[in-house]
Amino acid sequence: MIAPVVELTGEGRRLVERIGDRSARIGIVGLGYVGLPTAVAYADAGFTVVGIDTNAERCAAIMAGESYIEDVPSSDVARARLDDRLTAVTSLAAAGDLDVVDICVHTPLGDTREPDTSAIEAVGEALIACQRPGQLIVLTSTSYPGTTEDVLRPILERSGLVMGVDIFLAFAPERIDPGNKRFTLRTTPKVVGGVDDASTEVAQRALLTIVDVVTPVRDATTAEMVKVLENTFRMINIGFANEVAQMCRRLGVDVWEVIESAATKPYGFMPFYPGPGVGGHCIPVDPSYLQWKMRNLDFRTRFIDLGNEVNRGMPDYVVQRADDVLNDIGRSMRGSRILLVGVAYKPNIGDARESPAIEVADRLLSRGALVRYVDPHVESLSTHGGVSLRAVELTAAELEASELVVITTAHDAIDWALIRERAPLVLDTRGVRGQGRAGWHTL
Repeated sequence: MIAPVVELTGEGRRLVERIGDRSARIGIVGLGYVGLPTAVAYADAGFTVVGIDTNAERCAAIMAGESYIEDVPSSDVARARLDDRLTAVTSLAAAGDLDVVDICVHTPLGDTREPDTSAIEAVGEALIACQRPGQLIVLTSTSYPGTTEDVLRPILERSGLVMGVDIFLAFAPERIDPGNKRFTLRTTPKVVGGVDDASTEVAQRALLTIVDVVTPVRDATTAEMVKVLENTFRMINIGFANEVAQMCRRLGVDVWEVIESAATKPYGFMPFYPGPGVGGHCIPVDPSYLQWKMRNLDFRTRFIDLGNEVNRGMPDYVVQRADDVLNDIGRSMRGSRILLVGVAYKPNIGDARESPAIEVADRLLSRGALVRYVDPHVESLSTHGGVSLRAVELTAAELEASELVVITTAHDAIDWALIRERAPLVLDTRGVRGQGRAGWHTL
C-alpha cells in the first residue's frame, strides 16, 4: 500500500475507483517510442485504451496488430489488440469518452534552440472541446520547467472546470531507455507531480497500474525539473569525458584505460565515456529546455553552456583526428574512402535521431571523402546536407578497400574481430580497442 497524498472526494474519488476496477478508459496521444509502449502497458493492465496519432500509417499498423517501434514486438501489439482493448484513431474528437489522457507528443527545439510546445498546445485545445468532469490529463512530453502550469493548465481551465475538483492535471516524465532490457517501463520508477495535491494523487493511482514504483513530488514544475536534471547531468558529464579524451591525447595516455581504472574506486566516482558527440531524443535536447527557461529568468547556465559546447564540437574533433591519421600515412582526406561503423545514436538500436555519426558523415563529405557506412540496425540514412546513404555489408573486401574505418557506434552485432584483422587503418571513437595492433587510433 502507498500513503495517499491527499484524501480524495467527489470526481477524484470516483475516477480513482474507475481506475481501480479497470473500468476507466485510457487515451494515449502520440504513439511514438513513448506512447506505444505506454498504450500496450495499459491494455495489458486490463484497461480499454484508445491511441491517438495524426499519422494514419501508425494507426493502421496498430489496428493490424503490428509494431513500428523497435522495443515493442508486434506480438505485444497483437496481444493488446485482443477484444479491442487497444484501438488507434487519428482524431481527439472522442476524447470526451476518455477518463485518463496521457500526452506523449513531440516537443522539439526550434531553429534558435527554443522549446516548441505547439504540439502540447494543440492537444490542449482539442481536449477542451470535449472536456468533462472526472478526467485526468497527464503530460509526459519533456519540456522546460513550468510548461504544465504555464502552457497546458490555462488552456484546459478555459473549459470552466475547476482544476483539482472537476479535472486533474499532472506531469510524469518518460524514462524509457531504448534498447535497455533490464529497466523496462514497468521496472523503472516513475516520478509524478500534479498542479495540486488531488491531481498528484489521482495520477499516482493511474500510473501504479503500469509501473511498480511511483514517486510523487511537490508539484508539476518539480517533476519537470527532475526530468531535465537527469539528462543535463548526463550531458555535462559526457562533455567532461570528451574533454578528458582530448587531454589524454595531448598527454599521450589512453583515455579508456584512465576511465576504466578510475571506475575501480568503489565510491566517489561514476564513469562516463567519451565519443563522437551526443545523440538521441533526450541528451542533446533536454538541457536546452533548461537553458532557455533560465535565460528568461536572467540566469546563466554555465555548466550546461560548456557541456554543450564541448559535445557539439566533438564531430569536428573526430574529423580532424581522421585527417591527422590519414596524413600520417601520406593520404589526403579528399578522395579517401572512409567507412563509418555504426550510425545509430547508441549501441544495439536502430534510432539515428540526433546521432553524432550523421554530423561526422556530413563533415567528411564536405571535405571530399567518399563515405560509406555499416550498421546492422539502420538500413538508410540522410545527412543534414541532403546526401542519402544506404548501409553496406561488413566484409573483408569492404574493409580492405577503405583507406580509413571510423568506429562511431559500437553495436554488439558488429564483427569486431574482422575489423581488427582486415581494416588497414582505424579511428576508434568508442573504446572498442584494437589490442595494440598497428594502425589503430583512438580519440
